[in-house]
Amino acid sequence: MTDLPSGAAAPRILSISFSDFRSDSRVLRQLDVLHRHGPVTTLGYGDAPDGATDHIELPRNLPSLPQTPLGVLKLGVRAYRSVEVDAPAMQAALRALGDREFDIVVANEARALPIAFRVAGSPRVWCDLHEWAPQERVHVLSWRLLVAPFMSWICGRYLPRVDAATTINDSIAALYRENYGVEPEIVRNAIAFRPELAPTPVPADTIRLVHSGGAVPGRNIEAIIDAVDELGGRFTLDLYLLKAREGDSYWGMLQQKIDASPHTTLHDPVAPDELPRVLNPYDLGVFLLPPHTPNHRMMLPNKFFDYVQARIGIVFNSAVETDRIITAHGLGVVVPGFTAADLVGALRGLTRDDVTAYKTAVDAAARDLSSEADVAVEHGILTRLAKYTRTVRKEGRR
Repeated sequence: MTDLPSGAAAPRILSISFSDFRSDSRVLRQLDVLHRHGPVTTLGYGDAPDGATDHIELPRNLPSLPQTPLGVLKLGVRAYRSVEVDAPAMQAALRALGDREFDIVVANEARALPIAFRVAGSPRVWCDLHEWAPQERVHVLSWRLLVAPFMSWICGRYLPRVDAATTINDSIAALYRENYGVEPEIVRNAIAFRPELAPTPVPADTIRLVHSGGAVPGRNIEAIIDAVDELGGRFTLDLYLLKAREGDSYWGMLQQKIDASPHTTLHDPVAPDELPRVLNPYDLGVFLLPPHTPNHRMMLPNKFFDYVQARIGIVFNSAVETDRIITAHGLGVVVPGFTAADLVGALRGLTRDDVTAYKTAVDAAARDLSSEADVAVEHGILTRLAKYTRTVRKEGRR
């Protein structure tokens, strides 16, 4: 816990995330900072995460968006005030919180804001906007028609009232500034610097590709498998995949492709903290994400930084933020498209010396691309909000 002024009480912190804390890398990194400033209660799905003083677990089967016929009807007629906390997970959260008071509430993503502003104790609110919320899943028709306008309404209603806001990169911050008048600070999805890791030698006759993450429909993992099979024996692919709750048919399709591929191996998922060490023996981390949404076009995902700390080269499809970093530091290859053929074209001519140069460049940039700057931003926010909290307590205002 950080040093507090003499006699100062640590702020009581609530972190809300409608995700499984233990498998959500961003909120886990955030929690590591929060608990240094005061006791933290977490509210979300799954078991209590490390670092939480208390945990309010929401049943996994409760959705955080309205799904009943009445709820869908309210979304359809844009009766947002009457539906903003109607979803089962929202109702469960309000019941569990009751009249418990907090000094600082961290709302992870815009959908947590209606709950954050109902917490007792007049807390300061920090909203961590992981993505561009109004268009998170606009590639899904029902989401685009019903949920996207609702999320935009939530942002317009609550973001001007928050005491702090953060998001993952400059492109998304500009959208929030232009559309809602909020000035988010930047907290990337970067992870801690791993000084004990260094690039491993590239084998003379094989380039070892790796991909880690959720087996989510739309992630295009099948295209990477197809590309490796077309490239032949000079390339291998290892997959560390977490099965998505909604992706049973996609998972089955991937397993069939993996079983039929002589060059692809599937592994069990790895805990976020272990990923850099597990990925370190590979050569290139690969990701191909078709730009179905604005967030895809502005992506700067966890796996980018996992690959950096693993000291492996990076092969990503073109996207404004990742292109900029890959090009500036010489970290790897920008694939111009999103198909297996695009990936084959980008990889076929790579030499051992090319891959070695990428891994060396990643190693040189690893500290700059670590979470050190992001953690400093978070500490600054919490210090400001805690200072206000101490003032309120001293003056007796609640």
